[in-house]
Amino acid sequence: MRLLPCLAPIRLLAALTLLLLGPLQARAFDTAATAAWVYDVTTHTVLMDKNADTPLPPASMSKLMTINMLFEALDDGRVTMDTTFAVSSRAKAMGGSTMFLNEQDRPTVRDLIYGMIINSGNDACVVVAEGLAGSEEAFAAQMTERARALGMNHSTFINASGWPAAGHEMSMKDLGILARRLIEEFPEYYPIFAETTFNYGNRAESNANNRNPLLRLNFGAGGPVADGLKTGHTSEAGYGLVGSAVQGNRRVIFVITGLQTEQARAEEAEKIVSWAFRQFAEKTLVTAGERVAAAEVWLGDAATVGLVPQTDATFLVPALVQDQVTAEVVYTGPLAAPIAKGQPVAELVIHIPSLPDARVPLVAEADVGKAGFLARVTKAGQILWQRHVTGADAS
Repeated sequence: MRLLPCLAPIRLLAALTLLLLGPLQARAFDTAATAAWVYDVTTHTVLMDKNADTPLPPASMSKLMTINMLFEALDDGRVTMDTTFAVSSRAKAMGGSTMFLNEQDRPTVRDLIYGMIINSGNDACVVVAEGLAGSEEAFAAQMTERARALGMNHSTFINASGWPAAGHEMSMKDLGILARRLIEEFPEYYPIFAETTFNYGNRAESNANNRNPLLRLNFGAGGPVADGLKTGHTSEAGYGLVGSAVQGNRRVIFVITGLQTEQARAEEAEKIVSWAFRQFAEKTLVTAGERVAAAEVWLGDAATVGLVPQTDATFLVPALVQDQVTAEVVYTGPLAAPIAKGQPVAELVIHIPSLPDARVPLVAEADVGKAGFLARVTKAGQILWQRHVTGADAS
C-alpha cells in the first residue's frame, strides 16, 4: 500500500501587509479617445486598454511600420544612411503631407527617414516602398507579413503611408507594440523622433515642423520629457497620436485615436502623460530572498519550507489608493519531499486596485530532504488511524 498526500491548491494570505500607500482613493482616468492603449515599459504594465485590440484606420500613424521596415534594412546592411533612392511620378503625385520630392531628386535614406518622421511625407513613404520592394503593393504585403511575425495580429497594410484605403487597419495595441520596438531595437535612430524641423531642399516651409504636440510641452524640471513618435489624421480616423515620454527610469508609451480636433489631441496627450507619471508610483513590494510564507512539506525532514522570490518584485501601484493592495500565496500542496533550494514551488499573487493581478514566482528557501524511515512509518500509521476513525477507504 502506498500512501499519497492529498494534493490541492492552497491559498495562503501572504505575510505581507503591504501598507505602502496613503489613505486616499484611486481615481480612474477615462480618455476622450475612441480607442487607446497606455503602457509602462519599465514595469511591463498596461495602464489603460480602451478598445485597444480593435482594428481601426491608423492614418499616418501607420508610417511607423514603413519606418520600421527601413530601419530593419539599415540594420541588416541592405542600405546605409547615404543610400539614394529614385523618386517616381507616383511618389511625386502623392497628396496630403509631403516633403515636396520630384523626379529629379535622389533623396538619401537619411533624408527619407526625416521626411517620414517630421514632415509625415506620403511621397517619402512611396519612395521607400518602391526602393525596397519594387512597388508599393509588394511593400504593403511585406509590411503585413512582418507585422504578423512581430505579434501585431490586428494590422493589415494596403499602402505605405496610411492614405485612406479599405482594409488598411491597425489596432492601438499593435501601434504600441511597434513603438516599443522602434525605441528598444533601434536606439541609434530613435532620437530622430524628437527632432522638430526638417526642410528638404528648402521646399517645405509650410510643412517643416514636427506635428507631435508633446515635443512642444514643458512639464517642468524633473518632469517627464516627450521624445516621440507620430501623429495621424484623416476624416475617417480622426486625430491620433503614438507618443512616448520618459521620467527618471520610467518610460510610458501611449496610443490614442478618434479625437475630433488637433487641439483635442494635444490636450488629451498631455493629460495622459501627466496621469501616467503622476498617478502611478513604482514600488518594490517584496525583495529577493525575503520569506513571504511557508509551505507544508509531505514526508520531509522539515515540516515546512520557506517561500521566497528570487528577484525583487517591483510594480506600478496607483499613487492615490487606500490600503487595498493585498497578496496571497498559491501552491499545490503539501509539497512532496525532496525539495531543492531554489526550486519553483509557488506563486505570489498581488492584487493591485485598478490593475491586473501581478504574479511573482516563489522558490524554496532551503533544501528539504526525505524524512527518515521511522518518521515515514509514524506518518503512515497516523494516516491509517485517521482514515480508520473517519471511515475513509485506506486501500
